[in-house]
Amino acid sequence: MTRPATIARLMPVLALGLAAGLFPAAAAPPTDKVLLAPHRAVYDLKLSKSRGSRGIEAVRGRILYDFSGNACEGYALQFRQVSELNSGEGKAALSDLRSTTWEDGDAKKFRFDSQNMLNDKTTDTVNGRAERGTAAVSVNLTKPKQKSLTMPVGAVFPTEHMRRIVEAARADKSILEFPVYDGSETGEKLYQTLTVIGRPIPPGEKPVEDAGAKIPELAKLTRWPVNISYFETKDEKAPHTGEQTPVYSIGFELYENGISRALVLDYSDFTIVGEMTSLEMKKVKACP
Repeated sequence: MTRPATIARLMPVLALGLAAGLFPAAAAPPTDKVLLAPHRAVYDLKLSKSRGSRGIEAVRGRILYDFSGNACEGYALQFRQVSELNSGEGKAALSDLRSTTWEDGDAKKFRFDSQNMLNDKTTDTVNGRAERGTAAVSVNLTKPKQKSLTMPVGAVFPTEHMRRIVEAARADKSILEFPVYDGSETGEKLYQTLTVIGRPIPPGEKPVEDAGAKIPELAKLTRWPVNISYFETKDEKAPHTGEQTPVYSIGFELYENGISRALVLDYSDFTIVGEMTSLEMKKVKACP
Protein backbone atom coordinates (compact mmCIF):
# COMPACT_ATOMS: atom_id res chain seq x y z
CA MET A 1 0.00 0.00 0.00
CA THR A 2 1.27 3.47 -0.78
CA ARG A 3 3.47 4.73 2.06
CA PRO A 4 2.23 2.09 4.49
CA ALA A 5 4.91 2.70 7.08
CA THR A 6 3.71 6.16 7.77
CA ILE A 7 0.12 5.06 7.99
CA ALA A 8 1.20 2.66 10.61
CA ARG A 9 2.47 5.21 12.90
CA LEU A 10 -0.37 7.37 12.41
CA MET A 11 -2.22 4.91 13.71
CA PRO A 12 -0.64 5.95 16.51
CA VAL A 13 -2.39 8.64 15.30
CA LEU A 14 -4.82 6.33 14.91
CA ALA A 15 -3.81 4.55 17.63
CA LEU A 16 -1.64 6.47 19.71
CA GLY A 17 -4.11 8.90 18.93
CA LEU A 18 -5.91 6.08 19.59
CA ALA A 19 -3.33 5.44 21.87
CA ALA A 20 -4.03 8.60 23.42
CA GLY A 21 -6.23 6.61 25.43
CA LEU A 22 -8.32 3.50 25.70
CA PHE A 23 -8.53 3.57 29.40
CA PRO A 24 -11.20 1.07 30.36
CA ALA A 25 -12.50 3.44 32.97
CA ALA A 26 -16.15 4.24 33.40
CA ALA A 27 -15.48 7.96 33.12
CA ALA A 28 -13.22 10.21 31.10
CA PRO A 29 -9.76 11.00 32.47
CA PRO A 30 -9.12 14.40 34.07
CA THR A 31 -9.27 17.31 31.66
CA ASP A 32 -5.69 18.33 32.47
CA LYS A 33 -4.19 14.94 31.73
CA VAL A 34 -4.33 12.52 28.79
CA LEU A 35 -4.22 8.92 29.94
CA LEU A 36 -3.06 6.30 27.46
CA ALA A 37 -4.60 2.90 27.82
CA PRO A 38 -3.60 -0.56 26.55
CA HIS A 39 -5.85 -2.15 23.94
CA ARG A 40 -5.96 -4.39 20.90
CA ALA A 41 -8.02 -3.36 17.88
CA VAL A 42 -8.64 -4.86 14.44
CA TYR A 43 -9.84 -2.84 11.44
CA ASP A 44 -11.12 -4.42 8.22
CA LEU A 45 -10.21 -2.42 5.11
CA LYS A 46 -12.02 -1.94 1.82
CA LEU A 47 -11.94 0.45 -1.13
CA SER A 48 -14.16 3.53 -0.85
CA LYS A 49 -13.17 5.65 -3.87
CA SER A 50 -10.81 5.36 -6.83
CA ARG A 51 -9.67 8.28 -8.98
CA GLY A 52 -7.67 8.79 -12.15
CA SER A 53 -7.04 6.65 -15.23
CA ARG A 54 -4.91 4.14 -13.33
CA GLY A 55 -7.34 3.69 -10.49
CA ILE A 56 -7.59 0.80 -8.06
CA GLU A 57 -10.54 -1.54 -8.67
CA ALA A 58 -10.63 -3.32 -5.34
CA VAL A 59 -8.92 -3.38 -1.95
CA ARG A 60 -9.22 -5.77 0.92
CA GLY A 61 -7.11 -5.92 4.01
CA ARG A 62 -6.79 -5.66 7.75
CA ILE A 63 -4.98 -3.58 10.36
CA LEU A 64 -3.96 -5.03 13.71
CA TYR A 65 -3.13 -2.48 16.38
CA ASP A 66 -1.79 -3.71 19.72
CA PHE A 67 -0.89 -1.00 22.23
CA SER A 68 0.45 -1.39 25.79
CA GLY A 69 2.33 0.48 28.50
CA ASN A 70 1.90 3.55 30.66
CA ALA A 71 3.43 6.97 31.28
CA CYS A 72 6.08 5.51 33.61
CA GLU A 73 7.31 2.59 31.49
CA GLY A 74 6.61 4.13 28.09
CA TYR A 75 4.23 3.03 25.34
CA ALA A 76 4.79 0.05 23.05
CA LEU A 77 2.94 -0.53 19.80
CA GLN A 78 2.80 -3.62 17.60
CA PHE A 79 1.21 -2.81 14.28
CA ARG A 80 0.50 -4.86 11.20
CA GLN A 81 -1.29 -3.88 8.01
CA VAL A 82 -1.95 -6.43 5.28
CA SER A 83 -3.55 -5.09 2.09
CA GLU A 84 -4.32 -6.61 -1.31
CA LEU A 85 -4.75 -4.01 -4.07
CA ASN A 86 -6.30 -5.05 -7.38
CA SER A 87 -5.77 -2.72 -10.34
CA GLY A 88 -7.74 -4.88 -12.77
CA GLU A 89 -6.82 -7.36 -15.50
CA GLY A 90 -5.75 -9.86 -12.87
CA LYS A 91 -3.06 -7.57 -11.48
CA ALA A 92 -2.95 -7.65 -7.68
CA ALA A 93 -0.32 -6.59 -5.18
CA LEU A 94 -0.10 -7.89 -1.62
CA SER A 95 1.48 -5.50 0.88
CA ASP A 96 2.42 -6.59 4.40
CA LEU A 97 3.75 -3.99 6.82
CA ARG A 98 4.95 -4.99 10.29
CA SER A 99 6.06 -2.36 12.74
CA THR A 100 6.98 -2.10 16.41
CA THR A 101 7.63 1.18 18.22
CA TRP A 102 8.29 2.42 21.74
CA GLU A 103 8.00 5.97 23.06
CA ASP A 104 8.74 7.09 26.58
CA GLY A 105 6.14 8.88 28.68
CA ASP A 106 7.99 12.22 28.47
CA ALA A 107 8.04 12.14 24.65
CA LYS A 108 11.84 12.43 24.65
CA LYS A 109 12.81 8.98 23.34
CA PHE A 110 11.43 6.99 20.42
CA ARG A 111 12.46 3.59 19.02
CA PHE A 112 11.17 2.08 15.77
CA ASP A 113 11.57 -1.11 13.77
CA SER A 114 9.57 -1.87 10.62
CA GLN A 115 9.54 -4.27 7.71
CA ASN A 116 7.54 -3.86 4.54
CA MET A 117 6.90 -6.78 2.17
CA LEU A 118 5.41 -6.71 -1.32
CA ASN A 119 4.20 -10.00 -2.76
CA ASP A 120 6.12 -11.87 -0.05
CA LYS A 121 9.41 -10.12 -0.83
CA THR A 122 10.98 -7.66 1.60
CA THR A 123 11.18 -4.19 0.07
CA ASP A 124 12.02 -2.00 3.06
CA THR A 125 13.50 -2.51 6.52
CA VAL A 126 13.98 0.37 8.93
CA ASN A 127 15.43 0.31 12.45
CA GLY A 128 16.55 3.17 14.65
CA ARG A 129 15.98 5.45 17.58
CA ALA A 130 15.48 9.14 18.20
CA GLU A 131 16.06 11.28 21.27
CA ARG A 132 15.03 14.86 21.96
CA GLY A 133 17.75 17.22 23.16
CA THR A 134 17.66 20.89 24.03
CA ALA A 135 18.44 22.06 20.49
CA ALA A 136 17.39 19.21 18.18
CA VAL A 137 16.08 15.66 17.87
CA SER A 138 18.97 13.25 17.27
CA VAL A 139 18.22 10.23 15.08
CA ASN A 140 20.45 7.15 14.83
CA LEU A 141 19.60 4.57 12.17
CA THR A 142 20.93 1.01 11.92
CA LYS A 143 18.75 0.04 8.90
CA PRO A 144 18.49 0.44 5.96
CA LYS A 145 22.00 1.72 6.65
CA GLN A 146 24.02 3.16 9.52
CA LYS A 147 23.35 6.89 9.63
CA SER A 148 23.01 9.75 12.11
CA LEU A 149 20.94 12.84 11.45
CA THR A 150 18.99 15.54 13.26
CA MET A 151 15.42 16.80 13.14
CA PRO A 152 14.09 20.16 14.39
CA VAL A 153 13.61 20.29 18.15
CA GLY A 154 9.95 21.14 17.55
CA ALA A 155 9.25 17.80 15.86
CA VAL A 156 6.95 15.55 17.86
CA PHE A 157 6.74 11.77 18.04
CA PRO A 158 3.47 9.91 17.27
CA THR A 159 2.20 9.37 20.83
CA GLU A 160 2.88 12.95 21.81
CA HIS A 161 1.18 14.12 18.62
CA MET A 162 -1.99 12.27 19.55
CA ARG A 163 -1.85 13.42 23.15
CA ARG A 164 -1.83 17.00 21.91
CA ILE A 165 -4.79 16.29 19.65
CA VAL A 166 -6.82 14.97 22.57
CA GLU A 167 -5.88 17.99 24.67
CA ALA A 168 -6.83 20.35 21.85
CA ALA A 169 -10.17 18.63 21.31
CA ARG A 170 -11.02 18.97 24.99
CA ALA A 171 -10.11 22.65 24.81
CA ASP A 172 -12.45 23.17 21.81
CA LYS A 173 -9.57 23.91 19.44
CA SER A 174 -10.12 22.99 15.80
CA ILE A 175 -6.70 23.39 14.13
CA LEU A 176 -3.24 22.07 15.04
CA GLU A 177 0.02 22.17 13.06
CA PHE A 178 3.12 20.20 14.03
CA PRO A 179 6.11 18.62 12.30
CA VAL A 180 5.98 14.89 13.08
CA TYR A 181 8.83 12.38 13.06
CA ASP A 182 7.66 8.75 13.01
CA GLY A 183 10.64 6.85 11.56
CA SER A 184 8.73 5.93 8.40
CA GLU A 185 10.13 5.09 4.98
CA THR A 186 13.94 5.21 5.29
CA GLY A 187 13.80 6.87 8.70
CA GLU A 188 14.82 10.20 7.20
CA LYS A 189 11.37 11.71 6.65
CA LEU A 190 9.88 14.65 8.53
CA TYR A 191 6.25 15.51 7.85
CA GLN A 192 4.43 18.75 8.46
CA THR A 193 0.94 17.88 9.69
CA LEU A 194 -2.32 19.78 9.66
CA THR A 195 -4.94 18.42 12.04
CA VAL A 196 -8.57 19.50 11.79
CA ILE A 197 -10.86 18.63 14.71
CA GLY A 198 -14.60 18.67 14.11
CA ARG A 199 -17.60 19.30 16.32
CA PRO A 200 -17.74 17.04 19.39
CA ILE A 201 -20.16 14.13 19.35
CA PRO A 202 -21.52 13.91 22.93
CA PRO A 203 -22.40 10.63 24.67
CA GLY A 204 -25.62 9.16 23.34
CA GLU A 205 -25.47 10.99 20.01
CA LYS A 206 -24.99 8.89 16.87
CA PRO A 207 -24.63 5.41 18.50
CA VAL A 208 -22.02 3.24 16.79
CA GLU A 209 -22.57 -0.18 15.23
CA ASP A 210 -18.99 -1.45 15.10
CA ALA A 211 -16.98 -3.34 17.74
CA GLY A 212 -17.06 -0.27 19.97
CA ALA A 213 -20.76 -0.88 20.60
CA LYS A 214 -19.79 -3.88 22.75
CA ILE A 215 -17.74 -1.72 25.15
CA PRO A 216 -20.13 -0.02 27.62
CA GLU A 217 -17.48 2.51 28.68
CA LEU A 218 -17.38 4.06 25.21
CA ALA A 219 -21.05 5.00 25.28
CA LYS A 220 -20.25 7.41 28.13
CA LEU A 221 -17.51 9.27 26.27
CA THR A 222 -17.39 12.22 23.90
CA ARG A 223 -15.74 11.67 20.53
CA TRP A 224 -14.54 13.98 17.76
CA PRO A 225 -14.12 13.64 13.98
CA VAL A 226 -10.42 14.20 13.24
CA ASN A 227 -8.55 14.56 9.96
CA ILE A 228 -4.75 14.71 9.74
CA SER A 229 -3.04 15.71 6.49
CA TYR A 230 0.67 14.93 5.98
CA PHE A 231 2.84 17.21 3.87
CA GLU A 232 6.43 16.64 2.81
CA THR A 233 8.80 19.24 4.17
CA LYS A 234 12.51 19.45 4.96
CA ASP A 235 12.13 21.30 8.23
CA GLU A 236 9.58 22.91 10.49
CA LYS A 237 10.32 26.31 8.95
CA ALA A 238 8.82 25.16 5.68
CA PRO A 239 5.16 24.54 6.50
CA HIS A 240 2.56 23.63 3.94
CA THR A 241 0.85 26.29 1.84
CA GLY A 242 -2.72 26.48 0.70
CA GLU A 243 -1.68 25.26 -2.76
CA GLN A 244 0.23 22.25 -1.48
CA THR A 245 -1.32 18.81 -1.77
CA PRO A 246 -0.84 16.41 1.14
CA VAL A 247 1.04 13.19 0.57
CA TYR A 248 -1.90 11.49 2.21
CA SER A 249 -4.44 12.11 4.93
CA ILE A 250 -6.12 10.00 7.55
CA GLY A 251 -9.52 10.57 9.11
CA PHE A 252 -11.18 8.91 12.10
CA GLU A 253 -13.44 9.48 15.06
CA LEU A 254 -11.43 9.87 18.25
CA TYR A 255 -13.02 9.04 21.59
CA GLU A 256 -12.19 11.12 24.63
CA ASN A 257 -10.17 8.23 26.02
CA GLY A 258 -8.22 7.78 22.81
CA ILE A 259 -9.97 4.95 20.95
CA SER A 260 -10.32 5.56 17.23
CA ARG A 261 -13.00 4.24 14.90
CA ALA A 262 -14.30 4.80 11.34
CA LEU A 263 -10.93 5.09 9.60
CA VAL A 264 -10.56 6.86 6.24
CA LEU A 265 -7.14 6.54 4.56
CA ASP A 266 -6.85 8.91 1.60
CA TYR A 267 -3.90 8.27 -0.74
CA SER A 268 -4.97 10.87 -3.34
CA ASP A 269 -5.55 8.30 -6.13
CA PHE A 270 -7.80 6.16 -3.96
CA THR A 271 -9.45 6.10 -0.55
CA ILE A 272 -9.74 3.18 1.86
CA VAL A 273 -12.14 2.91 4.77
CA GLY A 274 -11.52 0.80 7.87
CA GLU A 275 -14.21 -0.59 10.15
CA MET A 276 -13.25 -1.57 13.69
CA THR A 277 -14.35 -5.21 13.84
CA SER A 278 -12.67 -6.17 17.12
CA LEU A 279 -11.69 -4.27 20.25
CA GLU A 280 -10.12 -5.74 23.39
CA MET A 281 -9.45 -3.62 26.43
CA LYS A 282 -6.29 -4.74 28.20
CA LYS A 283 -5.60 -4.57 31.91
CA VAL A 284 -4.30 -1.18 32.96
CA LYS A 285 -1.00 -1.17 34.79
CA ALA A 286 -0.90 1.92 36.96
CA CYS A 287 2.27 3.89 37.59
CA PRO A 288 3.84 3.44 41.05
